[in-house]
Amino acid sequence: MEKITEDMINIGVNDRDIQLFEGQYEVKNGMSYNSYAILDEQVVIMDTVDPRTTQEWLRNLEEAVGARTVDYLVIQHMEPDHGGSIMQLMDRYPNMKFVGNAKTFQMFQQFFDVDPTERAVVVKEGDTLSIGKHTLQFFMAPMVHWPEVMVTYDQTQKVLFSADGFGKFGTRDADESWTCEARRYYINICGKYGMQVQALLKKAAALDIHIICPLHGPVLTENLGYYIDKYQVWSSYEPEEEGVLIACASIHGHTLQTAKKMKELLEQKGAKKVVLADLTMDDLHEAVEDAFRYSHLVLAAASYDASVFPPMEDFLNRLRSKNYQKRTVGIIENGSWAPTAAKSMKALLEGAKSLTFVEPVVTIKSAMKTENISQLEALADELIKA
Repeated sequence: MEKITEDMINIGVNDRDIQLFEGQYEVKNGMSYNSYAILDEQVVIMDTVDPRTTQEWLRNLEEAVGARTVDYLVIQHMEPDHGGSIMQLMDRYPNMKFVGNAKTFQMFQQFFDVDPTERAVVVKEGDTLSIGKHTLQFFMAPMVHWPEVMVTYDQTQKVLFSADGFGKFGTRDADESWTCEARRYYINICGKYGMQVQALLKKAAALDIHIICPLHGPVLTENLGYYIDKYQVWSSYEPEEEGVLIACASIHGHTLQTAKKMKELLEQKGAKKVVLADLTMDDLHEAVEDAFRYSHLVLAAASYDASVFPPMEDFLNRLRSKNYQKRTVGIIENGSWAPTAAKSMKALLEGAKSLTFVEPVVTIKSAMKTENISQLEALADELIKA
């Protein structure tokens, strides 16, 4: 457990056994599910935890609350990693009331065969709940990243309970950069909903916030402007850094060899940062993260079945689904008899906003030859110029 203020405790759990969050995101340093107890004249619990960790959470809850009863459970997000232990809490405190919005309780009955009507305290934008010296105020955050999401502001101690906002992969005590794993978390989970995140940030800008309590990752208590600025950049789809991601999907290694040569040329010509991702070996979601992080993207892929090698197709489908935009893109294709990768990659990015494709498209036939070097140099020059 973690004491946030004199009467506010994080009773959440660090899950060190999970390997894939949501069945797809690799979490080498585990995952945290945060839940908060506010001990005032009335006791409030802010969200529950994933069913994987219910029993440890209940022990933390008992230690924090003691013999007191829980008066309210605030349900900010119904996703099972936060709402998955609601029934166990309900069984333990049969007089406890649920605080949520109208959409919360619609979804409640989809997850649980229970009618919450008699216990429900339905709140809307700006409503408040006084629990003693604390006054909680609720703000709706639809599609950040589910439709029922709301956040809670404690007017007394200036604490924002931010739901999935400002969360990250990894346990709370993981020895790793907040920015890297928070970026990978944001882009892959919330990235599609930049407009909705911007709307929430505007609401937050009107509040005097001293502490941010997310549902994943560490509680943020210092330099809050840094974290808020990162969310401003990420949700507006602006590049975070000047640099080039080379995303490569190679079958037999020839396309990868070409991508490595491209990296070498870009570095020689003064590119500030060049990162090479092997889409057949590296973490796909980290490659997606880097595509949003950097200002330029080079796609290097082999042709396959009159289209493009599937690892590249998967990568581009994910970029498109997360609203990839405002970037400069170069293309390298490989094809032994009928190169089709370039056309297919462009087609997969159709509909993406504000992408600038630079020429030339470099076509390798089977393996890189001396004459291809000048084409790669020309593409590198145009990328540097752009």
